[in-house]
Amino acid sequence: MTDSTIADSTERFGDRVRDYVLYRPRYPKELIAALEREGLTRSAPVADLGSGTGISARLLLDAGYEVFAVEPNGPMRAAAEEELATSPRFHSVNGTAEATTLADRSVGAIFAAQAFHWFDPPRALAEMRRILRAPGVVALVWNDRRTGTAFLDAYERALFEHGLDYGSVRHQDTASPQKIASFFGAIPFMCVTLPNEQRLDRAGLCGRALSSSYVPQKGHPKHEAMMHALGELFDRHQTDGHVTFDYDTRAYVAKIPL
Repeated sequence: MTDSTIADSTERFGDRVRDYVLYRPRYPKELIAALEREGLTRSAPVADLGSGTGISARLLLDAGYEVFAVEPNGPMRAAAEEELATSPRFHSVNGTAEATTLADRSVGAIFAAQAFHWFDPPRALAEMRRILRAPGVVALVWNDRRTGTAFLDAYERALFEHGLDYGSVRHQDTASPQKIASFFGAIPFMCVTLPNEQRLDRAGLCGRALSSSYVPQKGHPKHEAMMHALGELFDRHQTDGHVTFDYDTRAYVAKIPL
């Protein structure tokens, strides 16, 4: 991944912050307990890389962790600061996964939620090794949206038809075991999988879509067609005024030798 590609990825969501804050899915609280069984501990701070608007940082803070939220996108970082700055265990950091600005051996764990696919893997791993101290836990986390229901399959088709670079971003956004194995190399890792869901009303469905970088914003030639398609989807598939997104929350967890 080139520096220009990294720069593009850090800027993709700057105009989508409000929708991101309101409509992105959260992570199951059970995820923290699952990671603690794999070595995550409150005895050392956590670096939340690509922390965005603070969704993953909130999960960690609520569980009692000290969090260094590392985010290069200014508007997203500001949203996290507005939401979380009252917590004394929250530290907002202007940095990237490849250059966090954190001190050597300053954190005991790395958490990267819905972000690793934007990293430059070799440079990010080198930075992780630099800032980590024992226990050296790394958790790469995604909410993977399922297909297989009439609504979810129709939503997927709408993204391919009316989205922008959905095909390429969807491919990046889904971490395969092969990609994770390539990143960790000889370091053993495991996958924790938990069910997750998100119920949305009509406005929520549109906002959830618009929080994604591949959905055309207002003013784009494809925007109105996308909004029309989403409205039709909602009318056809809603139950009691809501539709449901089903996810698999996956965490790929390893301990980095230090």
